[in-house]
Amino acid sequence: MKSDRLISILLLLQTRGRLSTREIAEKLEVSDRTAYRDMESLCMAGVPLIAHRGSQGGWELAEGWKTDVPGLTSREIQGLLMSRPSLLGTTNLAIAAESGFEKLIASLPGPMQTQASAIRARLHIDPTDWWAPAEDLSAFPFVHEAVLSDRKINFTYTTDDESRNRTVDPLGMVCKQAIWYLVAKTPKGVRTYRLSRMSNIVVLATLTQRPSRFQLAKYWKKSTEELKEKGRGVRTTIALTAEAAKRLGSWVTYSLVEGDENGWLIFDVRFEKYDDALFFVLGSGSHAMVLQPAKLRKQVQLERMQACQLSKNNLDEGL
Repeated sequence: MKSDRLISILLLLQTRGRLSTREIAEKLEVSDRTAYRDMESLCMAGVPLIAHRGSQGGWELAEGWKTDVPGLTSREIQGLLMSRPSLLGTTNLAIAAESGFEKLIASLPGPMQTQASAIRARLHIDPTDWWAPAEDLSAFPFVHEAVLSDRKINFTYTTDDESRNRTVDPLGMVCKQAIWYLVAKTPKGVRTYRLSRMSNIVVLATLTQRPSRFQLAKYWKKSTEELKEKGRGVRTTIALTAEAAKRLGSWVTYSLVEGDENGWLIFDVRFEKYDDALFFVLGSGSHAMVLQPAKLRKQVQLERMQACQLSKNNLDEGL
């Protein structure tokens, strides 16, 4: 987001000439302090900026210098219109995004304006579900502010089980199917919070401690893949006798892999939970053996050893 602001500042200075820090802050809807830090970042990056003092002062680019921003191609226009930000976020954000698109289209050459208008007239995207209730986005402005200003945030987070107070370091925001999430660093690692479950939000003055190598898109992809895998249940490979195979029933998904000459049948079985798999195997006694995963196989072995030891102890006490 900061890189987008820096490009916007360069374009503003190129098209409008000298601007004060206050004017830049107002146009980008950030604080004066953030705007000033952005100007310092541009100077450090080698952009030839001139700072003028006094009531008529401000920032301007050195004479004759400008950044080369290539024009949009036809495919780029289509891509922008297909992913319009007005589909996301709060009403204020949608209005600002729509205004930005209007300005973008107005700045295009005539033929491209015609093409963009034709695309908009033939495309409408409704990201909401038919019956799902609208998300509560009252937390959005506060979270958005904390993310952009790199400041800690304190809030109450409510789940089905409990409500707890949390203080985290915001790292970014993600929107998935019109549902907004906050990705933040906590003492226990990076976590994801749904904005509709956040309340009593306070943006703190303390700056965040952002991991140097953190990449929001990479984290989100990994976390969603882990969630999908968890939702698929626990996949196991189990050897069963014919008697135990009858107990598989209809409450699990399974398929026969092969049989052997000793009468064992090998199945791929998907249990909803890890504990369900453990319960089934232990309940089948000597009629079931776990081949995969190794974690389940070792735990079954341990449970059976403990059960044998307990039985032996009880027998010794009886004698």
